[in-house]
Amino acid sequence: MADTFQAVLISRDEDKKQSVEWTELSEDDLMEGDVTVAVEATTVNYKDGLAITGKAPVVRRFPLVPGIDFAGTVTKSSHTGWKEGDKVILNGWGVGETHYGAYAERARVNGDWLVPLPDGMSAKDAMAVGTAGYTAMLCVMALERHGITPERGPVVVTGAAGGVGSVAIALLAGQGHHVIASTGRASEADYLKELGAAEIIDREELSGPARPLGKERWAGGIDAVGSHTLANALSMTSYGGAVAACGLAQGMDLPASVAPFILRGVSLLGVDSVMAPKELRMEAWQRIAKELDHKKLGAIASVVPFSDVISAATDIIEGRVRGRVVVEMPG
Repeated sequence: MADTFQAVLISRDEDKKQSVEWTELSEDDLMEGDVTVAVEATTVNYKDGLAITGKAPVVRRFPLVPGIDFAGTVTKSSHTGWKEGDKVILNGWGVGETHYGAYAERARVNGDWLVPLPDGMSAKDAMAVGTAGYTAMLCVMALERHGITPERGPVVVTGAAGGVGSVAIALLAGQGHHVIASTGRASEADYLKELGAAEIIDREELSGPARPLGKERWAGGIDAVGSHTLANALSMTSYGGAVAACGLAQGMDLPASVAPFILRGVSLLGVDSVMAPKELRMEAWQRIAKELDHKKLGAIASVVPFSDVISAATDIIEGRVRGRVVVEMPG
C-alpha cells in the first residue's frame, strides 16, 4: 500500500474565493474516525457538482476533500461493527461537506455511518445507484407509507433524466406504476422509456408559476427539482395523493398555494438522505439490491476514471449528464 494517495482538495482564500486542485495525502492527513476504507468506487451527484463548482455553499469547512458517497473495503477498524476486509457503503452524514469525503483513495469515517454492501452487489454497482438512487428508494418508500399504490393512478417523476429521476422511474415501473417522466431533454425519450416511463412530458409544463389548483393528473410524485416545478406537481396531484420532495435543481423556494393541502388533502413528504437513520438506510439498500433491475442499472450508469471527476462535476451542473456517473478509483 502506498504511503500517499491521490485526492481532490477544495480550498478557499482570504477573499473566500474557492479553488480545486489535485493533491497527495497520507492517512495521517485524514480526519477523525474509527474505520479506514480503501475507496474502490464513488460517484458524481448533483450535490458534488455544486461543491466542486462552488455554485452553492455545500462545503462548510476548508480545506476539504469532496465526495458525498463511496463504496470500498475496510482496511483498519476499531469499531465493533466492522473488521478489516468488510465491504461497505457510505452515503451522507456530512461527508464531503464537513468531513473529508470520497474523492480520495482512502477515507476515515465514523463506523456508525457505514452500511454493509449487499450480497451480490459490487462497489461499482453500488455507486451506479449512489446517493441519488438511494434517495430515490427513500422517496418510493415514503410514497408507499402514504398508500400510493399503482391502483391509485399515475405517478410523476421530475428531473427524470437525472440520477434520482432515472432510478425512481426504474423502481416505480418495476412495481407496476404508470410513470409520467418530466424532462427538459426530449432527446432522452428512448432512454426514459427503456427505464419504464409510460409517458414523457416537457418540463416546461411544470416549470412556470403554478395555479393554486390544476387539473388532477397524478396520484403521487417524486420531485428532485423544487421551486415552481414542485408547486405545479402539488397543484396537479389528485385527492389524497402525495409528492415526495428531495431536491432543489430549479431552486430552494416553493412558490405554492395551500389549496392542494386544504382542498384536496394532498401531502408533501420531505425526504432526507443525509441524516436518515441506519435502519432506514439498511432497508433502502437491501430493497435496491433486490428490486432494481440490473439491466436497467447498466443503462443508467456511465463509468469515468478518477482523473475525470472534476470535469464530470462541471458537466452535471451544466445539464450534460444523463443518469448516474460512476467514478472508478485507481488500483
